[in-house]
Amino acid sequence: MDAITIVGLVAAAFTTVSLFPQVVKSWRTRWKQSKDNTLVNFSTLFCVGIFLWLLYGIWKLDLPMIIANSLSFLQGLIILVIQVQRLRRKTASLFAKSTD
Repeated sequence: MDAITIVGLVAAAFTTVSLFPQVVKSWRTRWKQSKDNTLVNFSTLFCVGIFLWLLYGIWKLDLPMIIANSLSFLQGLIILVIQVQRLRRKTASLFAKSTD
């Protein structure tokens, strides 16, 4: 393995691990109401961007990019799904209150 691949793998490890605390926090608080919908927008943009980087890495056959972006996309997708579920619950509870 050459030096630049090692640098890529280390960079991949740092960026991938950096998302893990957000995944854990989102998972632990998934049933709580959220007042902020901007995380849904951020998560959507993040997932699209990471998916495009993943496609780029696959196109270039760049192993560090493929590994990092696959794991980052999975973590981003988990966060996005939790946020969308939270938003749906919030919308459903508002609708239920307005029909009472």
